[in-house]
Amino acid sequence: MIKTFSLAEQPDREQDFDELADAGWPRFMRQRDALGLGTYWPELFSAWPDYQLVVMEGLQTLAVGHTVPISWNGTADDLPDSMAAILARAADDTKKGRPPKALSALAVLVAPAHRGKGVSAILLRAMQALASSTRLDALVAPVRPTMKDRYPLAPMERYVRWTREDGGPVDPWMRAHWRLGGDTIRVMPRAMVIVGTVAEWEDWTAMRFPDSGDYVVPGALQPVRIDRDRDEGRYEDPNVWMKHVV
Repeated sequence: MIKTFSLAEQPDREQDFDELADAGWPRFMRQRDALGLGTYWPELFSAWPDYQLVVMEGLQTLAVGHTVPISWNGTADDLPDSMAAILARAADDTKKGRPPKALSALAVLVAPAHRGKGVSAILLRAMQALASSTRLDALVAPVRPTMKDRYPLAPMERYVRWTREDGGPVDPWMRAHWRLGGDTIRVMPRAMVIVGTVAEWEDWTAMRFPDSGDYVVPGALQPVRIDRDRDEGRYEDPNVWMKHVV
């Protein structure tokens, strides 16, 4: 039987979060975020274990999900502009005693052997239930569209408007949210920013970058910009905010 637990209930599963992140993200996305995400990320496990979710079948972890409660006035403009900003707001809310109004997802990671089997929907429903049980008004999610890397030259603002015959988004991950009542709010152009030397980018991607310019990189949602004069590669990872009313 498949069940969902919080990390507070299954503290010995903390390592599963890192293992599924390694399996789920391109290598370059596991590097230091220039916007400061790494400063706050460890607090997820110490400050908010009740909001980190684990989907299990027996003793096997099928998926994990990161969430935090945040203050939010309900408008698109008041949503944080990056992953780091989400965690910074959550930490500041706690410090200043501001009551949270929404549950913000951060990531959903499904074990490779269990992808395409509806596990992500189980986790999204668990997030909706968590928002409801903690008396929050909404579940908001900075969605990283899973098929966008096939269309890296299409602007995210255009990509998120692509729909199928049934009116649902073309992107499978956005469609999973849509099927559970999620609405697109706005694009987050720089959810994360990864900066490294040219040699580091060549190592992270197993590619060569002989000249300065924009390069299509597997797993990247838009091109990586290489500047050989500055010995720098820069990638800005775009997401899209989606909202579920609780």
